[in-house]
Formats: sequence, structure tokens, C-alpha cells
Amino acid sequence: MRTLLLTGPGGTGRTTLAAATALTAARQGTRTLLLGTDRDDTLGAALGVRTGPAPTRVEPRLTVWRPDPAQGFRDGLAALQDRAASALDLLGAARLDPEELTPLPGADDLALLRALREAALAEAHDLLVVDLPPAPRALALLAAPEELRRCLRRLLPPERQAARALRPVLGRLAGVPLPTEALYETAARWELELAATEAVLADRNTVVRLVAEPGPAGADAVRTATLGLALRGLRTDLLVANRVLPEDVPADSWLGGPLAQQRKTLAEWHGTHDVRTVPHLGHDPRGTDDLAALGAPGAGAGAAPVEWPVTDRLAEDGVLVWRIPLPGAVREELDLVRRGDELAVAAGPFRRTVPLPSALRRCTVDGAALREDTLTVRFTPDPGLWPRGR
Repeated sequence: MRTLLLTGPGGTGRTTLAAATALTAARQGTRTLLLGTDRDDTLGAALGVRTGPAPTRVEPRLTVWRPDPAQGFRDGLAALQDRAASALDLLGAARLDPEELTPLPGADDLALLRALREAALAEAHDLLVVDLPPAPRALALLAAPEELRRCLRRLLPPERQAARALRPVLGRLAGVPLPTEALYETAARWELELAATEAVLADRNTVVRLVAEPGPAGADAVRTATLGLALRGLRTDLLVANRVLPEDVPADSWLGGPLAQQRKTLAEWHGTHDVRTVPHLGHDPRGTDDLAALGAPGAGAGAAPVEWPVTDRLAEDGVLVWRIPLPGAVREELDLVRRGDELAVAAGPFRRTVPLPSALRRCTVDGAALREDTLTVRFTPDPGLWPRGR
């Protein structure tokens, strides 16, 4: 199944474009599921139907699902209380009733990740269109599975789980309590769920589509979002310029200024992105007729994989070069830190810690440079670790 993730600056019609994109794909014969994230029924307002926790059929090949984060939070906490029943009883703790629970901050994002994983694994549709939150929150959301898995492996390394049978003995010898079986089982379950979600995001059939209104603010937001997506290694297919004004605006109209800004931004975008334009209808689109009039692009054929190649220049310069594409990165806002077999890369407001390719783990960092939107990191083989004869 193909997965299309839509995001962009807030207030630019992202949700409307997600609905229009799903509608276009469905009318082209693709079984499409549109997944929403807002607590308010913004998708329903755009489509002209009510949507909610139960999947809603809008057209023969279009289904809309807006999972309830409150119910997911209640179910998850109830399950946690059941698993920790013996510990809670020992402490004399009173259990919380599901009816008295309200979602904590972040519950919406967890519900979306869970719904994304479930929808992708169900394979009941050919295309999954996801209306992500605005770009800053969406980028943090897309980074969550990888970052949580990394933290989980650091706190509870898998290799330490192998000695489960020895934990009581080790605990008595060490004189301190060791993690219980239930903790490792919970960690293993979280690892499995996070890995499945991360696999959906990393799949070659998953792409991110940016939606923005052409103008100075939109240009800045697209530049930042593009950098964040590149650092995460996520594929992007299109940049949809929304609410584009008609070219026949009278020269003396007050719209002349905004139109000039749009023209300038569109010219810049065409030089760096695959751009599609969607017209301004003169009103907020409501219902499937308005959405169809937008002419939003459907799901494309996908995007080229994001590659971070390692170039062997040992014969010429005695180094291996790791090339990391970072479009829009600024030299002064870059930072690199080597920690063991990992490299922490900071670019602007974004940060990611990635494992080094196997060959580079036997090397030391020799330097780095940013040229033409590509970060090149040079590595010199460590004589004590590098295989002889190479």
C-alpha cells in the first residue's frame, strides 16, 4: 500500500488539500483511506460529511477515519493498570476509572502513529492519505518512532534481556533490585510497535507532500520543513502551492502586491521543487464539488529514495567520505558530534543521531564541509581497527 503524508505551515489549507487529494485518487479508481488528526472535524467540514472514530464511507472508493485520541489514551492506561495490577495492589494504590481520564499532551500524536501503523498493516486499501499536523509538529511526530526506539535500546539494551533467568541471582549478588520480567516484556512490545511504525515511514512507498501558500512566510516554512525532512531521510514527492491567485488580476487592484509575491515565490520553488499549483476559489471549499474544482494532484508514482552514500577515496586522499544531503542548511547552524558508533547531526532547529555505516565505525572523523546543500564528512581509517591489506 502507498502512504501519502501531507503537511505544511499552519493555516494554508493543508486539511482541505488532503481531502481533495484523497478524493482525486478515489475517483481515479484507487481504494483510498483518508486519516485525520484534528480533534475538530475539519476533514468533515471540507468533505461535507461528519467523520469520527468509526470509518466513514464518503464515496465508493473513499473512506475517512479520524481516530479518537481520548479513547486510545483511556484504553492504553487501562491496559497498563491491568499489567501492573500486582504492584499497584502491593502499594495500596487506587485504580483510575477510564471515565475520569482526559488525554495528556502528546496523546493525539501517539493515537495518530498507532492509527497509521494499523491502517498500513491492515492493507484494506491501496492508498493511505494522512492529514498530518502543521509542519513543526509533524516533523517531531515523524521523528518519534526512531528516537523512542533509540532511547529504549539505551535504557534496556536487548543483550541484557538474555540473562532473564539469572536476574534474581544477580540481584542478590549486587544487592540492588534488577528490572522485572514484566518490564522487559513491555519494552519488547513497545520495540515491536515502534519498529512497525518506523518501517511504514521508511517504506519506499511512503512519501511526504508539502502544502504551502506561495509568499515570504510560506517560502521560509517550506525551506525549514525541507531541511527537517532531509535530515530524517524522508522522501518528498511534490510541493503543492495552494490558493494561487489568477494571473488576470487588474494592475491597480490591491491584489497586485500579493500576486507579485506569489510569482516571485513560485519562480524560486520551481527551481528547487516539483511544484503543482491549486487555484484560490474565492471562498473556503466545502463539499466534494468544491474539492474536485481545486484539481488537486492525486497520488503520484512515488519518489526517489534518499541516499547517504559513502565514497571510497582511500587511494586518492586516504579518506572515506560520507555525503548527507541537507537542502537549505546553513553552515553556521550545523553541528556534528561523534559518540561511539553514532553521529549526532544538528541542522538548524533539527537534530538526529544516526548509526555510522559499518566501514566508518573503524575510522576517526577527519573533518566536514557543507557545499551545494550536501554535508560531506571525512573519515580516516584507524590503524588499530582497520583490516590489514586494505
